[in-house]
Amino acid sequence: MPENMTPNQPEVNLIIISDAAGDTAYKNAVAAAAQFPGAKVNYRRYPFVTDKTKLAQTLTEIAKFPHLVILYSLVSDQMQLPVIRFAREQQAPSVDVLSPVVEAITKVSGLRPDEKVGAQHQLNQKYFDRISAMEFAVMYDDGKDPKGFIEADVVLLGVSRTSKTPLSLFLANKNLKVANLPLVPETHIPKEIYQINPKKIIGLMNDASVLNEIRRQRMIAYGLNPETTYSNMDSINKELASAQALYDQLGCYVINVAKRSIEETAALIMNHLGLDDE
Repeated sequence: MPENMTPNQPEVNLIIISDAAGDTAYKNAVAAAAQFPGAKVNYRRYPFVTDKTKLAQTLTEIAKFPHLVILYSLVSDQMQLPVIRFAREQQAPSVDVLSPVVEAITKVSGLRPDEKVGAQHQLNQKYFDRISAMEFAVMYDDGKDPKGFIEADVVLLGVSRTSKTPLSLFLANKNLKVANLPLVPETHIPKEIYQINPKKIIGLMNDASVLNEIRRQRMIAYGLNPETTYSNMDSINKELASAQALYDQLGCYVINVAKRSIEETAALIMNHLGLDDE
């Protein structure tokens, strides 16, 4: 069962694919999902999908998720077609966020669209900062390069399945450069973690029972035996205890994400940093 999901609560994986930051599609998705408070909606954003290779990689990743609804904001017909075909193969509803309005303006004005990526955004410094932050979050996801911890505005730490990556992207959309590090038992902690201001480090926790169920369901989704060390309660408790010990050592701010949405967790982080949650 996915994070924060209660029994019998329908799940929707709302996929947002864009050749820019994806703000337009995301805001539409949030507004629509607000009409369904009884559903557990997972927002999965794939920004800056600007070529067919990256699109193919994105669709491969998306295929892992059940209960799909796909929103896409892609100006090129050549980029839209693979998404449409993929949605049909997956029997998933798909919504073209941009084209209906573009087509309507074309009909009334008699003009052809430029097919310019990101043309809906005013090209001010804040917009460019947001693009930079999104690229930063992707580059330094899962501790790929320790130097990202030094350059980041926020560093997220947490055991597996504490929403590090989606939270990183959500905060990046608020112009914060975010790096994250998965805490794996008996794995060396990069020295850079001890060199940065503890105020910008966020320790993510989860309830053991919630992690157990999430990880079991993840194994089942991959067609694997759910009874593994990864989902074992004793192992999970040890992971959480080790993470808490590190957080205590660092003196960082700790948030339990078990009963919080990405938006709620992000708001706590913004407040902790003394920033406006715009």
